[in-house]
Amino acid sequence: MTVGANTIPLSVPDVGQLEVDFVLDALASGWVAPLGPHVAAFEEEVAERVGVGHAVALSSGTAALHLALVAWGVGPTDVVVIPTMTFAATVNAVRYVGATPFFVDVQDNDGTVNVELLDQALHDLTPQSDVPVVIPVDLFGWCADADRVETLAAGHGAHVLVDSAESFGSRRDGWTAGSRGDAAILSFNGNKVMTTSGGGMLLTDDADLAHQARYLATQARQPVRHYEHTDVGYNYRLSNVLAALGRAQLRRLDEMITRRRLVRDRYAEIFSGTPGVRMLGTDAPDANCWLSVVVADPDAAGWAVEQLAEYLDGERIETRPVWKPMHQQPVFANFPTLLDGTADRLFERGLVLPSGSAMTTADLDRLGDRLLHWLGRG
Repeated sequence: MTVGANTIPLSVPDVGQLEVDFVLDALASGWVAPLGPHVAAFEEEVAERVGVGHAVALSSGTAALHLALVAWGVGPTDVVVIPTMTFAATVNAVRYVGATPFFVDVQDNDGTVNVELLDQALHDLTPQSDVPVVIPVDLFGWCADADRVETLAAGHGAHVLVDSAESFGSRRDGWTAGSRGDAAILSFNGNKVMTTSGGGMLLTDDADLAHQARYLATQARQPVRHYEHTDVGYNYRLSNVLAALGRAQLRRLDEMITRRRLVRDRYAEIFSGTPGVRMLGTDAPDANCWLSVVVADPDAAGWAVEQLAEYLDGERIETRPVWKPMHQQPVFANFPTLLDGTADRLFERGLVLPSGSAMTTADLDRLGDRLLHWLGRG
């Protein structure tokens, strides 16, 4: 679908005058290139919000994943365990360092890593293979079970790198997304709950890891007057202008999450009582509801999500399939797996519905009317 007039998009940036004011301040300051006072302030504010000692603002969440793996020395002889249902960036970062991804299946209720299968995978892999890192993924804003993942990883001497790209602002069992593991990453891509246009962040309590990430992200330049390099580095730091946008968005994060939860609750109300139909992750009340996902069993519901998507497309309402599992992706199809079919079923039966906090009340009402009409109740 081409998004245009009268279209209800999936999730667009929610920006206003506050963002304009912050960006103009960054431009007026002269700090237009990477780094600057807004970057330092953004790092401090996010670290305080999440409750970690260090935050490193970067060009993307993918860059944050990559830098953590590089800093920990992960390489071609290593195996990294990852849930198969995630965005490709999680796996791409593992391949950047030459390591082998090992895909495990996910839970049916929220799509996060199945810890029972993770436990089995770690026992099967070690000590035959080096497994230095496990990467749980907070899918669509729902936090993975960090307590159990950390316990399992610790038993095998593995770091935990939490991919919290989709969950900034979420909470689980009293802790905040981005605060768990040896490190975690955030994404501020344009479709996320809050955005810096493009950007991400590495979060950790490990001062040495944060220092190494900053060093590598600025081309591994030595602290001398001339340009001296003893390591291969990367151009991964966030610009001052984009950090200014992020600081404004951070001040509005709670209201944007509240709006997304309202949208999710509206869907839950609409689909309530429909045979074979449910909203993914409804047992996670403190999630940020980045994207709302409806799951439909075609045999029980009498329709498939592909049919619903086609109908909504005709009504100028954008939808999208859930992440295609990594083991089904041609580029990753030959890597090892431990699966029980859950991710495959979620991919076949799941559909992402418009979820953005910028959606107007009129658009939400129109969307609700169209869904009720689809269900024969409009």
